[in-house]
Amino acid sequence: MSDPVAARRDGAVLHLALNRPESSNALSPEIVEALLSAIDAAAEDGVRLIVFEGMGKHFCAGFNLSDLDSLSDGDLLLRLVRIETLLQAVYRAPMPTMALVRGAAMGAGADLVAACRRRLVVGTGRFAFPGAGFGIALGTRRLAGRVGSDRAMEIIAGGGLLDQDEAVAVGLIDAVIAEDAVDDEIGRYAAMAARLEPGTLATVGSLTLDDGRSEDLGARDMAALVASASRPGLKDRVVRYQENVRSAREQRGRRR
Repeated sequence: MSDPVAARRDGAVLHLALNRPESSNALSPEIVEALLSAIDAAAEDGVRLIVFEGMGKHFCAGFNLSDLDSLSDGDLLLRLVRIETLLQAVYRAPMPTMALVRGAAMGAGADLVAACRRRLVVGTGRFAFPGAGFGIALGTRRLAGRVGSDRAMEIIAGGGLLDQDEAVAVGLIDAVIAEDAVDDEIGRYAAMAARLEPGTLATVGSLTLDDGRSEDLGARDMAALVASASRPGLKDRVVRYQENVRSAREQRGRRR
């Protein structure tokens, strides 16, 4: 089987493409660990920009639940902890990060987008943050940092979809670009990063986020996730959420 993440180096730019298009690049443990390893190695390898994208039609369908029947509450909790570890690593990366979204970015996939410094839709995209629907507090502070606290509450509690224009309007996405503009956008951002030596780049990156990428806030976010996910019945809540989603789809289909 192909690597879960297709990594490609172009000068000082590291391209990381989620490489499970058959599952819409849902975040399996293999994808999460491959991304973490690549991010950990990037600073030592002289990377000045990391670009995230998805192979196939979609960026990322979120948390991979294809093997839910075989998982315990503890298994699910560990997977969520590793996803939050990944999101914090992206958010606190010592070099700029860019998300190129094509198609859907759902759940933890949308959280991965929100963790990136530069966030672009290529063509069309749609976003959703459904985790609160099964009682999970994942990525909330980072989303609020992008769109504002009140709007983040509306997006998370409402549980609806945002298309690319709505995502730009609220500040989740910086811009919508055409496919033929991707290389220019990457080149512009890479040139910006190359102006500064790595230590200065990391310092400027830290100081230009509202929370200074505080380790304390990261620990609090992890604690909030664990507290929300460790309540007994996590798997049952996920199953009920999936059933509710299927029921809603069936009702919409009958109305048509």
